[in-house]
Amino acid sequence: MIPKQYDPETAESKYDYWMESGVYEFKDSGAKKYIIDTPPPYPTGNFHVGNALNWCYIDFVARYKRMAGYDVMFPQGWDCHGLPTEVKVEETRDITKSMVSRKKFREYCMELTRENIGKMKQTMKDLGFSIDWNQEYITMDPEYWGNTQRSFLEMAENDYVYKSEHPVNWCPRCETAIAYAEVEHVDRETQLNYLKFPLKQKEKPLEIATTRPELLPSCVAVAVHPKDERYSELIGLTTTVPIFRNEVEIIADENVDKEFGSGAVMICTFGDKQDVRWWMKHDLPLIKGIDQKGRLTEAADEFKGMDVKKGRKAITKKLDQENILIKKEKLKQSVGVCWRCDTPIEILSENQWFVKVKQEKIKEKAREINWIPQHMYLRLEDWVEKMEWDWCVSRQRIFGTPIPAWYCQNCNETILADKDEVPINPIETKPKQTCDCENPDLKPEEDVLDTWMDSSISNLQIIGWPNQKHKNYHPTQLRPQGHDIIRTWAFYTILRSEALTNQKPWDDILINGMVFGEDGNKMSKSLGNIVAPEEVIEKESADAFRLWAAIGGAPGNDIQFRWKDVKASSRFLRKTWNVLRFTLLNLNADNHDTKPTNLRLTDKWIIHKLNNTIETVTEHMNNYQFNKAVEKTREFLWNDLADQYLEMVKWRLYSEKDYAAEYTMYHSINTVIKMLAPFAPFFTEEAYQQYQQTTIHNTQYPTPLEIELDSKIEKQGETLKEIISTIRRYKSENGIPLNEEIDRIEIYNSPKYIENNKKDISNTVWAKELYITQKQPQFNKKLVEIKPDMSIIGPKFKDKAPEITQTIKQKPPQKINNKIENGYLKLDINGETIEIKEEALEFIKTPTSEGKEIDILEIDNMTIALTKNTKTN
Repeated sequence: MIPKQYDPETAESKYDYWMESGVYEFKDSGAKKYIIDTPPPYPTGNFHVGNALNWCYIDFVARYKRMAGYDVMFPQGWDCHGLPTEVKVEETRDITKSMVSRKKFREYCMELTRENIGKMKQTMKDLGFSIDWNQEYITMDPEYWGNTQRSFLEMAENDYVYKSEHPVNWCPRCETAIAYAEVEHVDRETQLNYLKFPLKQKEKPLEIATTRPELLPSCVAVAVHPKDERYSELIGLTTTVPIFRNEVEIIADENVDKEFGSGAVMICTFGDKQDVRWWMKHDLPLIKGIDQKGRLTEAADEFKGMDVKKGRKAITKKLDQENILIKKEKLKQSVGVCWRCDTPIEILSENQWFVKVKQEKIKEKAREINWIPQHMYLRLEDWVEKMEWDWCVSRQRIFGTPIPAWYCQNCNETILADKDEVPINPIETKPKQTCDCENPDLKPEEDVLDTWMDSSISNLQIIGWPNQKHKNYHPTQLRPQGHDIIRTWAFYTILRSEALTNQKPWDDILINGMVFGEDGNKMSKSLGNIVAPEEVIEKESADAFRLWAAIGGAPGNDIQFRWKDVKASSRFLRKTWNVLRFTLLNLNADNHDTKPTNLRLTDKWIIHKLNNTIETVTEHMNNYQFNKAVEKTREFLWNDLADQYLEMVKWRLYSEKDYAAEYTMYHSINTVIKMLAPFAPFFTEEAYQQYQQTTIHNTQYPTPLEIELDSKIEKQGETLKEIISTIRRYKSENGIPLNEEIDRIEIYNSPKYIENNKKDISNTVWAKELYITQKQPQFNKKLVEIKPDMSIIGPKFKDKAPEITQTIKQKPPQKINNKIENGYLKLDINGETIEIKEEALEFIKTPTSEGKEIDILEIDNMTIALTKNTKTN
């Protein structure tokens, strides 16, 4: 027998059963394939609520598509390489990477990463994600990073990869180049310093404003706007850089902002990207003023070795001492910082590896993809159009995919590995080929590839690239990801897919938003508003969390975590369980496959509602509108099935053992459970196995019941339902128990078909006698009360008013009414005759039918008269 209550703890032990039975395995059969390019998260050990939201979306799709008949591949990868792991290893082992060999340090990183993967994997299982763990990949494994190397070599063959000295974004703390996509911007307040730049040809110095006096050693020119009349005669002259005494030319450039500072700017190598543009445009010299550790170079003379902050302070002090500093102003500015450590980035000229960014080709492929929601494409397009530099892919780290290259120490030739040599670590292994100059002295490349070079081939990795068979599966069907990594993971994957296959990487890209705390702020430790998925599972259930994720908002939108939404999901599951339990306890037939021939209007109405729900929910699922799918399912279960139909068929199930009612109830709740299966896998498996022996997750997604329904069924059923629900609501509002009989109910102006459903009404609302007619009602009126109007009586009769009121209330209303003559009521009050105008009295009448008092309810054009029970009068 089905338990009285649903127990999440028991249900959530089903995961191992699913794994052992191979429910979620990709069969690679003849069925339609649906391959998901699942995000490979960075293994921090913490599968946070934002991750969980994204994976819930993925699992909703995967489970739905399986039930819809697709052979689904739901793989799982782990994007392992990167600086955060290196930093964590140094912290936990109390070492620096220079204290051990590169090989040993890499082993430490891999060990930590595998521990973290185990922790995150457990949370994924606890949340019931239907991942095919046979399709797991780990980017730090040679099998994977060998393909990263191969993709690098193929792109080099196709002229997508090159090495060059070029300005790059550089993090002094991480001591590595970073891509533009890894630069975030923060607002801060700084000082704008006005300085005197002496002019040989003029007595009055040139005034220049700068926020970075520490870059004076690398000043290579001064620029003014060609139409700025203040400086037009200075164009072509030279000025002397304060303190450092080097001569620089004053040039004209239309990109100078005449309104900023003094209108004259110094061009340094490099303060920002505008400096780089001017440097390239005007073919200016290069002076390296800051090194890779963020310290001033020998170009700074006495300030050499100072970090940027100390150098700025020291140089500003000297400028002030030498009367070069004119004034300071506070200035708010946006500063680029490293996304990992929040350190302000520098732009350094370094010899690095780059991947070409072919903007038009990337946008062309991106437009071929179906973006959900559509407006998210604009984020990608905007990002691509902002790209001014190629993608710098080399990193000065250890834990990463080795760049398969060597350098000849004789002729400086670069030698790349052959594709059949990968995976290869150039530090440990020499290449098969030698340099053309036949010099055996080759220096290995020590830099590693940007971790996005690993994850941006995830779509190819899961379908077997570079094996030619991968073409049978490319492009994949879905890429699910957050909107925060459109400019990285989505952008780089589209770039790489175009370069390697000349195809789009996926058909659809499904974007999820961020999760905010209950206080409306982004979750953070400092605000104390972080909620871990494990906490929700423990307090409520995994399925309650999943339902919160589904109903929290539409894909692409940021959503707020609220405990009340989770608890509401738990109540919904309990309600569904109760409806299932009621159904199973009232089934008498062995099976319910045969269509009944005697369906009543109530049955046809709920089947019509059910079929409509199936069609609507299916459409929502096809459009990734999970919130609408769950809400529609919930609305049917709660409002239509539980609150209406279940109540209307109890009498048939209890007393008549009605197969049509059983059939309809069974298929209704069975359908609801199947529609909930993608969202609440533990609950629905436990529920389904109360009456079936197989797993629900291998069953077919519901399709409308093939029951012939008249076009009038919906309207007629709604009318019948409204009659019943109106009477039941009347009983509740008047304190009458729903299972207490009403002596007589009369329905007037009724459509003819209502008479045919008389038993459904009388048995559901508990009517002793039910009279239904198409005629209009003709009710009598009975005087039941006369109320004195104190706004009239009080002022006129003053101290006599209370006695008048009491006299009227104590006597039967009809007796009082009989004393009214010629518009006046005459009362004897303490021997005095008092005359009261009829207008000072309110006459309360109630309708009657066959001499009994009734209450009247109106529904559309119908009138319902209910005889008042004696004990409720």
